[in-house]
Amino acid sequence: MATLAERLGYSAGARVLILGCDDLGFCHAANVGVYEALRQGVGTTAGLMVPCPWARAASAAYRGEDVGVKLTVNAEFDLYRWAPLTQAPSLLDGDGGFPRTITDVWDHADLSELRRECRAQIERAILWGFDISHLDAHLGAVQIRSEFFDVYLELALEFRLPLRLSAPGTEANIGFPFRSLAEDEGAVFPDDVLTVPVGAGPTWLHHAVADLRPGITEVTLRPAVDSPELRAIAPDWKERVADHHAIVGSDALREALDAAGVHRIGYRPLRDLMRGAHIA
Repeated sequence: MATLAERLGYSAGARVLILGCDDLGFCHAANVGVYEALRQGVGTTAGLMVPCPWARAASAAYRGEDVGVKLTVNAEFDLYRWAPLTQAPSLLDGDGGFPRTITDVWDHADLSELRRECRAQIERAILWGFDISHLDAHLGAVQIRSEFFDVYLELALEFRLPLRLSAPGTEANIGFPFRSLAEDEGAVFPDDVLTVPVGAGPTWLHHAVADLRPGITEVTLRPAVDSPELRAIAPDWKERVADHHAIVGSDALREALDAAGVHRIGYRPLRDLMRGAHIA
């Protein structure tokens, strides 16, 4: 059977990287950072958090970039809040926003309300003019619990969108074979995902790029520009600013990718493959 890389037109031994830029719509600093990463840096795709306060502004600045929807049912910050589009009671915490933890979501969410909310986020992004390239899951909430994953996969198949899934090695800890379940249904997703360790500097990323295995690998950063807004909102603002510098402010990562012979793509080739497979 042909590998995913071969189905996308690469050789079996090709090393192909999806370099994701997370949290588009999260705040103004994230919008600026993500779009600069896609337009000036080496970023290849982004994930839009539709319910967040700056998502509508992200749509106004959109120029056709490779952007997916990051299905969002958590608002993890104590003072910076966002809420369901559908006002679903089971997806609200005591102060009118999404729950802060994924455990709270899992304990209280009604699956029919969850499905309606996630579909509304996809449809809102389409209404705003985004050419959606894939689906992702904020904090993994709708990906790493089996009954929630069913909704995630169902929507991917309905809208014929590839999925971002956790790495193969995580299945044992998560407790169910989500990758083989998705594959059996005809969903398309990268072969592997690299998780950047907390506090890892650019040296780690350069080494990771040089050591990529053959196939389609995704690594995701969260680029944002430094601003008083970002510092006030995000305890991890330094890491987000460092991610922006790695993708936009330095040529080192681009040079490392070129030196390693790594191809860069977004999710649209995977989406086209998935839609072609469904049409055939």
